Amino acid sequence: MRVLVTGAAGLVGSAVLTLLADRGVPVTALVLEQTPGLLADRVVAGDARCAEVVDEALHDVTDVIHLAAIPTPLHDPDEKVFGHNTLATFTVLDRAGRAGVERAAIASSYAICGLPFARTPLRMPYLPIDVGLPLQITDPYALSKQVDEATSLMIHRQYGMSVVALRLPFVGTADGRLSETAAKFAHSPQFGAADVWSYLDDRDAARAFVAALRPAVAGHHVVYVAAPSTLAPQPTEWLLETFHPGVPRPVFAGRSVPIDVTPALDLLDFQAKFVFEVRA
Repeated sequence: MRVLVTGAAGLVGSAVLTLLADRGVPVTALVLEQTPGLLADRVVAGDARCAEVVDEALHDVTDVIHLAAIPTPLHDPDEKVFGHNTLATFTVLDRAGRAGVERAAIASSYAICGLPFARTPLRMPYLPIDVGLPLQITDPYALSKQVDEATSLMIHRQYGMSVVALRLPFVGTADGRLSETAAKFAHSPQFGAADVWSYLDDRDAARAFVAALRPAVAGHHVVYVAAPSTLAPQPTEWLLETFHPGVPRPVFAGRSVPIDVTPALDLLDFQAKFVFEVRA
Protein backbone atom coordinates (compact mmCIF):
# COMPACT_ATOMS: atom_id res chain seq x y z
CA MET A 1 0.00 0.00 0.00
CA ARG A 2 1.22 3.49 -0.91
CA VAL A 3 -1.06 6.49 -0.49
CA LEU A 4 -0.86 9.67 -2.52
CA VAL A 5 -1.97 12.65 -0.42
CA THR A 6 -2.58 15.83 -2.38
CA GLY A 7 -2.63 19.12 -0.51
CA ALA A 8 -0.38 17.36 1.98
CA ALA A 9 0.97 20.56 3.56
CA GLY A 10 -2.46 21.79 4.64
CA LEU A 11 -4.20 21.37 7.98
CA VAL A 12 -5.97 18.12 7.15
CA GLY A 13 -3.16 16.92 4.88
CA SER A 14 -0.60 17.24 7.66
CA ALA A 15 -2.86 15.30 10.02
CA VAL A 16 -3.28 12.56 7.40
CA LEU A 17 0.49 12.30 6.99
CA THR A 18 0.92 11.99 10.76
CA LEU A 19 -1.69 9.24 10.99
CA LEU A 20 -0.29 7.25 8.06
CA ALA A 21 3.26 7.60 9.44
CA ASP A 22 2.06 6.28 12.80
CA ARG A 23 0.58 3.28 10.98
CA GLY A 24 3.72 2.69 8.94
CA VAL A 25 2.04 3.32 5.59
CA PRO A 26 4.30 4.65 2.79
CA VAL A 27 3.13 8.04 1.55
CA THR A 28 3.72 10.22 -1.47
CA ALA A 29 2.94 13.86 -0.68
CA LEU A 30 1.90 16.19 -3.49
CA VAL A 31 2.42 19.83 -2.52
CA LEU A 32 2.36 23.03 -4.52
CA GLU A 33 5.82 24.04 -3.30
CA GLN A 34 8.62 22.20 -1.55
CA THR A 35 7.78 22.04 2.14
CA PRO A 36 10.34 20.92 4.73
CA GLY A 37 9.45 18.48 7.48
CA LEU A 38 6.66 16.57 5.75
CA LEU A 39 6.07 13.08 7.15
CA ALA A 40 6.29 11.40 3.76
CA ASP A 41 9.00 9.21 2.30
CA ARG A 42 8.38 10.72 -1.15
CA VAL A 43 7.46 14.32 -1.98
CA VAL A 44 6.46 15.75 -5.36
CA ALA A 45 6.15 19.50 -5.75
CA GLY A 46 3.80 20.81 -8.39
CA ASP A 47 0.25 21.71 -9.33
CA ALA A 48 -2.47 19.07 -8.90
CA ARG A 49 -4.08 20.43 -12.07
CA CYS A 50 -1.07 19.34 -14.15
CA ALA A 51 -1.34 15.82 -15.58
CA GLU A 52 2.44 15.38 -15.82
CA VAL A 53 2.92 16.31 -12.17
CA VAL A 54 0.12 14.01 -11.05
CA ASP A 55 1.47 11.14 -13.15
CA GLU A 56 4.83 11.52 -11.42
CA ALA A 57 3.18 11.56 -8.02
CA LEU A 58 1.13 8.43 -8.82
CA HIS A 59 4.19 6.21 -9.28
CA ASP A 60 3.61 2.97 -7.31
CA VAL A 61 0.51 4.47 -5.62
CA THR A 62 -2.37 2.18 -4.62
CA ASP A 63 -4.69 4.70 -2.90
CA VAL A 64 -5.39 8.43 -3.22
CA ILE A 65 -6.52 11.00 -0.66
CA HIS A 66 -7.28 14.20 -2.56
CA LEU A 67 -7.31 17.35 -0.45
CA ALA A 68 -5.71 19.98 -2.71
CA ALA A 69 -8.15 22.87 -3.12
CA ILE A 70 -8.81 26.53 -2.48
CA PRO A 71 -10.87 26.17 0.74
CA THR A 72 -12.98 29.34 0.61
CA PRO A 73 -14.49 31.70 -1.96
CA LEU A 74 -13.63 34.76 0.11
CA HIS A 75 -10.07 35.54 -0.98
CA ASP A 76 -9.80 34.72 -4.70
CA PRO A 77 -11.75 35.55 -7.86
CA ASP A 78 -14.74 33.29 -8.43
CA GLU A 79 -13.33 31.81 -11.63
CA LYS A 80 -10.10 30.89 -9.87
CA VAL A 81 -11.87 29.14 -6.98
CA PHE A 82 -14.17 27.14 -9.24
CA GLY A 83 -11.63 26.43 -11.98
CA HIS A 84 -8.75 25.47 -9.70
CA ASN A 85 -10.79 23.11 -7.54
CA THR A 86 -12.66 21.31 -10.28
CA LEU A 87 -9.67 20.84 -12.59
CA ALA A 88 -7.47 19.56 -9.76
CA THR A 89 -10.07 16.98 -8.76
CA PHE A 90 -10.66 15.85 -12.32
CA THR A 91 -6.95 15.57 -13.08
CA VAL A 92 -6.04 13.67 -9.91
CA LEU A 93 -8.91 11.19 -10.17
CA ASP A 94 -8.70 10.72 -13.93
CA ARG A 95 -4.94 10.11 -13.90
CA ALA A 96 -5.36 7.80 -10.91
CA GLY A 97 -8.00 5.85 -12.80
CA ARG A 98 -5.74 5.55 -15.83
CA ALA A 99 -2.94 4.34 -13.53
CA GLY A 100 -5.12 1.56 -12.13
CA VAL A 101 -5.69 3.04 -8.67
CA GLU A 102 -8.72 1.31 -7.17
CA ARG A 103 -9.53 3.43 -4.11
CA ALA A 104 -9.76 7.16 -3.43
CA ALA A 105 -11.18 9.55 -0.88
CA ILE A 106 -11.79 13.20 -1.70
CA ALA A 107 -12.60 16.30 0.32
CA SER A 108 -16.07 17.62 -0.28
CA SER A 109 -17.58 20.08 2.16
CA TYR A 110 -20.53 20.83 4.38
CA ALA A 111 -20.55 24.14 2.47
CA ILE A 112 -22.02 22.29 -0.52
CA CYS A 113 -25.45 22.83 1.06
CA GLY A 114 -25.02 26.51 0.25
CA LEU A 115 -25.48 28.09 3.69
CA PRO A 116 -21.94 29.03 4.83
CA PHE A 117 -21.12 31.31 1.88
CA ALA A 118 -24.66 32.15 0.79
CA ARG A 119 -24.98 35.33 -1.25
CA THR A 120 -28.70 35.56 -0.54
CA PRO A 121 -30.57 34.58 2.65
CA LEU A 122 -31.27 30.85 2.77
CA ARG A 123 -33.58 28.63 4.78
CA MET A 124 -32.99 24.93 5.33
CA PRO A 125 -35.85 22.68 4.17
CA TYR A 126 -35.42 20.35 7.17
CA LEU A 127 -33.02 19.01 9.78
CA PRO A 128 -30.89 17.05 10.40
CA ILE A 129 -28.71 17.85 7.42
CA ASP A 130 -28.14 14.76 5.27
CA VAL A 131 -27.13 13.92 1.71
CA GLY A 132 -30.75 14.16 0.58
CA LEU A 133 -30.99 17.83 1.53
CA PRO A 134 -31.64 19.98 -1.58
CA LEU A 135 -28.57 22.06 -2.41
CA GLN A 136 -28.95 25.86 -2.48
CA ILE A 137 -25.66 26.90 -4.05
CA THR A 138 -24.93 30.58 -4.70
CA ASP A 139 -21.12 30.64 -4.48
CA PRO A 140 -18.26 29.19 -6.57
CA TYR A 141 -16.74 27.13 -3.76
CA ALA A 142 -19.92 25.17 -3.06
CA LEU A 143 -20.42 24.76 -6.80
CA SER A 144 -16.89 23.39 -7.17
CA LYS A 145 -17.66 20.77 -4.54
CA GLN A 146 -20.84 19.78 -6.33
CA VAL A 147 -18.82 19.30 -9.50
CA ASP A 148 -16.13 17.40 -7.56
CA GLU A 149 -18.74 14.93 -6.34
CA ALA A 150 -20.12 14.55 -9.87
CA THR A 151 -16.57 14.00 -11.12
CA SER A 152 -15.95 11.29 -8.55
CA LEU A 153 -19.13 9.50 -9.63
CA MET A 154 -18.06 9.69 -13.27
CA ILE A 155 -14.63 8.30 -12.36
CA HIS A 156 -16.25 5.42 -10.50
CA ARG A 157 -18.37 4.61 -13.52
CA GLN A 158 -15.53 4.94 -16.00
CA TYR A 159 -12.74 3.15 -14.14
CA GLY A 160 -14.54 1.16 -11.44
CA MET A 161 -12.64 3.09 -8.79
CA SER A 162 -14.17 3.13 -5.30
CA VAL A 163 -14.50 6.81 -4.33
CA VAL A 164 -15.79 8.29 -1.08
CA ALA A 165 -16.47 12.03 -0.89
CA LEU A 166 -16.41 13.33 2.67
CA ARG A 167 -18.46 16.43 3.37
CA LEU A 168 -16.31 18.11 6.00
CA PRO A 169 -17.52 20.74 8.48
CA PHE A 170 -15.29 23.39 10.05
CA VAL A 171 -12.00 21.64 10.84
CA GLY A 172 -9.47 22.82 13.40
CA THR A 173 -7.07 21.93 16.17
CA ALA A 174 -8.07 21.87 19.81
CA ASP A 175 -5.49 24.51 20.76
CA GLY A 176 -6.18 26.76 17.78
CA ARG A 177 -9.20 27.30 15.56
CA LEU A 178 -11.57 25.17 17.64
CA SER A 179 -10.93 26.97 20.92
CA GLU A 180 -11.11 30.38 19.25
CA THR A 181 -14.36 29.57 17.47
CA ALA A 182 -15.93 28.00 20.55
CA ALA A 183 -15.20 31.17 22.51
CA LYS A 184 -16.80 33.21 19.73
CA PHE A 185 -19.93 31.07 19.71
CA ALA A 186 -20.26 31.31 23.49
CA HIS A 187 -20.77 35.06 23.22
CA SER A 188 -22.16 35.35 19.68
CA PRO A 189 -23.80 32.06 18.63
CA GLN A 190 -25.31 33.65 15.53
CA PHE A 191 -21.94 33.37 13.81
CA GLY A 192 -22.22 29.57 13.79
CA ALA A 193 -25.78 29.33 12.51
CA ALA A 194 -24.86 28.77 8.83
CA ASP A 195 -22.62 25.85 9.85
CA VAL A 196 -25.13 24.57 12.43
CA TRP A 197 -22.22 24.99 14.87
CA SER A 198 -20.61 21.79 13.56
CA TYR A 199 -16.91 20.96 13.60
CA LEU A 200 -14.32 18.22 13.38
CA ASP A 201 -10.91 17.89 15.01
CA ASP A 202 -8.15 17.62 12.40
CA ARG A 203 -7.11 14.24 13.84
CA ASP A 204 -10.63 12.92 13.32
CA ALA A 205 -10.64 14.32 9.80
CA ALA A 206 -7.49 12.29 9.11
CA ARG A 207 -9.08 9.17 10.58
CA ALA A 208 -12.13 9.65 8.37
CA PHE A 209 -10.09 9.94 5.18
CA VAL A 210 -8.03 6.86 5.94
CA ALA A 211 -11.20 4.93 6.80
CA ALA A 212 -12.76 6.10 3.53
CA LEU A 213 -10.11 4.17 1.60
CA ARG A 214 -11.71 0.95 2.86
CA PRO A 215 -15.50 1.44 2.92
CA ALA A 216 -17.69 -1.47 3.96
CA VAL A 217 -19.15 -1.47 0.45
CA ALA A 218 -16.98 -0.48 -2.50
CA GLY A 219 -18.49 2.02 -4.92
CA HIS A 220 -19.25 5.72 -4.97
CA HIS A 221 -20.40 7.29 -1.72
CA VAL A 222 -21.01 10.74 -0.27
CA VAL A 223 -21.13 11.06 3.53
CA TYR A 224 -21.10 13.80 6.14
CA VAL A 225 -18.59 13.60 8.98
CA ALA A 226 -18.70 15.75 12.11
CA ALA A 227 -18.18 15.64 15.85
CA PRO A 228 -21.29 14.37 17.66
CA SER A 229 -21.76 17.65 19.55
CA THR A 230 -21.70 21.29 18.50
CA LEU A 231 -18.98 23.84 19.14
CA ALA A 232 -21.47 26.09 20.96
CA PRO A 233 -22.23 25.81 24.70
CA GLN A 234 -25.94 26.47 24.27
CA PRO A 235 -28.42 23.56 23.87
CA THR A 236 -29.03 22.64 20.24
CA GLU A 237 -32.79 23.05 20.60
CA TRP A 238 -32.35 26.65 21.77
CA LEU A 239 -29.92 27.40 18.95
CA LEU A 240 -32.24 26.00 16.30
CA GLU A 241 -35.34 27.66 17.69
CA THR A 242 -33.48 30.98 17.83
CA PHE A 243 -31.60 30.94 14.53
CA HIS A 244 -33.51 28.40 12.39
CA PRO A 245 -37.09 28.84 13.60
CA GLY A 246 -39.81 26.82 11.96
CA VAL A 247 -37.48 24.38 10.19
CA PRO A 248 -39.01 20.87 10.43
CA ARG A 249 -36.86 18.72 12.70
CA PRO A 250 -36.86 16.08 15.40
CA VAL A 251 -35.81 16.94 18.95
CA PHE A 252 -32.04 17.21 19.40
CA ALA A 253 -30.91 16.26 22.86
CA GLY A 254 -28.33 18.38 24.67
CA ARG A 255 -25.71 19.78 22.33
CA SER A 256 -26.04 17.09 19.66
CA VAL A 257 -25.04 18.20 16.18
CA PRO A 258 -27.97 18.51 13.70
CA ILE A 259 -26.18 16.54 11.00
CA ASP A 260 -26.84 12.89 10.17
CA VAL A 261 -23.48 11.19 10.73
CA THR A 262 -24.91 7.66 10.90
CA PRO A 263 -23.89 6.77 7.31
CA ALA A 264 -20.23 7.44 8.19
CA LEU A 265 -20.51 4.96 11.03
CA ASP A 266 -22.27 2.37 8.88
CA LEU A 267 -20.05 2.73 5.80
CA LEU A 268 -16.68 3.64 7.30
CA ASP A 269 -16.99 2.49 10.90
CA PHE A 270 -16.08 6.08 11.70
CA GLN A 271 -17.17 8.21 14.59
CA ALA A 272 -15.30 11.18 15.99
CA LYS A 273 -13.33 10.54 19.16
CA PHE A 274 -11.58 13.90 19.64
CA VAL A 275 -14.50 15.89 21.07
CA PHE A 276 -13.72 19.47 22.05
CA GLU A 277 -14.66 20.39 25.62
CA VAL A 278 -16.86 23.44 25.27
CA ARG A 279 -17.17 25.84 28.18
CA ALA A 280 -19.94 28.39 28.56
